[in-house]
Amino acid sequence: MLVFEVSETAEDILRDPSQFLGIPIALLGAVFLSFGAQYQSRGVNKVERISGQKASAGLSGNQLVSLLKRPSWVVGTLLLGFAVVLQLASLSFSPLIVVQPLGVVALVITSILNARMSGLDLNHKTKIAIGMCVAGVFVFVTIAAFTATDQPVTEEHLVTILVILGVVLVLFTAAFIFMRHRTKAIFYIVGAGIIYGFVATLAKVVIGRLQQGEFDVLTLICLIALLAATGGGMYFVQNAYSSGPPDLVIAGLTVIDPMVAVVIGVVVLGEAASAPLWAMFVFIGAGAVAVTGVFMLAKHHPQVQA
Repeated sequence: MLVFEVSETAEDILRDPSQFLGIPIALLGAVFLSFGAQYQSRGVNKVERISGQKASAGLSGNQLVSLLKRPSWVVGTLLLGFAVVLQLASLSFSPLIVVQPLGVVALVITSILNARMSGLDLNHKTKIAIGMCVAGVFVFVTIAAFTATDQPVTEEHLVTILVILGVVLVLFTAAFIFMRHRTKAIFYIVGAGIIYGFVATLAKVVIGRLQQGEFDVLTLICLIALLAATGGGMYFVQNAYSSGPPDLVIAGLTVIDPMVAVVIGVVVLGEAASAPLWAMFVFIGAGAVAVTGVFMLAKHHPQVQA
């Protein structure tokens, strides 16, 4: 029965092979994401040294202006811009649950880049943490790709997503205001990952409605919310660079981001309504492994310990 269910879903996917065009596009975006994160991190660290003020409690207005003058940060931002464009392009071809988690490839690339550019040797626990992130996401997306199905996004779904996003933004903003002097990199990383999970979902929705020629008031609200969440997530990411290495930042984004997007798809959109019960247990187990890897990386990474 299990083999029959998976085989039947695989046959449905293979009937439309064009949806796999998004996979190589998403992988190329992961490469740009890796290099962009590395250069942005260097820019933030340089601004901190020049200003003599740590940005872990929140980048000041002067530091934000200084970032625009740093060539490394500008180059990193442009590379991340290319990564976003490629991600949006991949979403126009393939389902969100297939291409979004492929960003975890950026974690491996960023870890190698950061180790080489910083002259660090990744310790054993760090390598295990990275392996857990990659393995957890790989299992998570594989099961999702063969058991979940795309569902039409109704106006009620959109309103629900927007309301939840509003609550999330308010909670993280309040936590940042009252706790920013006691926060660590993991706070910014988790916050950015959750926010970007909503960004990916809204981006998929907006692209779908535009492809169908539907641009109404609700679509405009989704676009505004998308831009606002992108800005908030980006600010959190810049703060994370000041207190954590770039591969830790990428780990949070490429693990938490796709899982939030898939959870939205499962809980709000009902994309896993026809999935067997065993798939739910695999989702939970794989997600727990990947998230544990992120927290291990935050604890044992050589730059964090230093």
